Amino acid sequence: MSEMRDLKATTMPLLDSVVERLCHPSSLDAVWHRPAQGAAMPSLKDLTEIMERLRAAIFPGYFGSARVWRESMRYHLSANLDTIYRMLCEQIVRGFCFGCAGENNPCTSCESDGEKAAGAFMDRLPEIRRLLASDAKAAYEGDPAATSPGETIFCYPSMQAMLHHRIAHELYNLKVPVIPRIISEMSHSATGIDLHPGASIGEEFFIDHGTGVVIGETCIIGRNCRLYQGVTLGALSFPKNADGTLTKGIPRHPILCDNVTVYAGATILGRVTIGKGAVIGGNVWITQDVPEGARILQERPRA
Repeated sequence: MSEMRDLKATTMPLLDSVVERLCHPSSLDAVWHRPAQGAAMPSLKDLTEIMERLRAAIFPGYFGSARVWRESMRYHLSANLDTIYRMLCEQIVRGFCFGCAGENNPCTSCESDGEKAAGAFMDRLPEIRRLLASDAKAAYEGDPAATSPGETIFCYPSMQAMLHHRIAHELYNLKVPVIPRIISEMSHSATGIDLHPGASIGEEFFIDHGTGVVIGETCIIGRNCRLYQGVTLGALSFPKNADGTLTKGIPRHPILCDNVTVYAGATILGRVTIGKGAVIGGNVWITQDVPEGARILQERPRA
C-alpha cells in the first residue's frame, strides 16, 4: 500500500505537467477544432449505419433484411428511406457546421442548407442505383471468374468501393463538407481502393482486383473504362500560391475517355487525356496525352 501511495504521489504531478503542456496554446492551437456554434462533430457510427441502410435500399435482397418480398418492398423501402433521410440530414448539418468559420463568423444557415442537401441527395438515389447496376454489369462481363452480376454486388471490392464513391460523389457535388471524404475513406480502409469523392466516373466502370488503385480528385473517367490493381491516376505537380501554400481546386488529374483499359501498376500523372479505346499496359508511366485507340506498352528487353 505504501508503494502505491508513493507511486501516486510521483505520478500526479507528472500528469498535471502533461495536462499543462497539452493545454498550452503553442500545442493546442495546432489541433483544436470547434465547429460553428459548438455543434457536434460528424458521427462515424451513424455514417456507418447510413451506408449500410443505403446499401440495403440500393441492393434489396443482397443486404439488410435476410428476406425481402416484392409485395412488401414499398413498406420496407419507405421506412428505411425515412430513417436514412433523418440520419443523413443530421450528419450533413454537422458537416456544414464543421466547415463553418466558427466563432468569428457564426453559422446561420447550416441547418437549412443541410436539409436542402439531404433532400437533393435522396432525389438522386434512383440514378445512383442505375450507375451501380451498370458497374455490376461491367464487372460480370469483364471478369471471366464472375458467375453473375449478383456475385459482383455481394462479393467484389470494386463494387463496395463504387457504392461508397457514387454516394460520396453526389454529396461532393452538393458541396457538403467533410462527409463525402469520410464515406470515401470508409471504403478505402476496407478495400485498399482510394477514390477521391470529387472524381467523375462514368457508367459501366470496373476495377479488377482493385488493391492499390488511386484516383485523384479532378479525374474524369468516361463510360466503360476498366482499371486493374495498382493503377495511379494522380497529379504530376502541385502548383503553389505566392504565399507558398498549395493551389486548390485546379484540374490536375488525368482524363480517360470512353472504353479505356489501364493494366496493373500503370501510373498516369497530370492533366493528360487518354483517348477513346486506348490501352495502357502494365507498369508504364504516362505524362503526355495518348491518342484514340493507341496501345502503350513497355518496351521489350533488347539483346
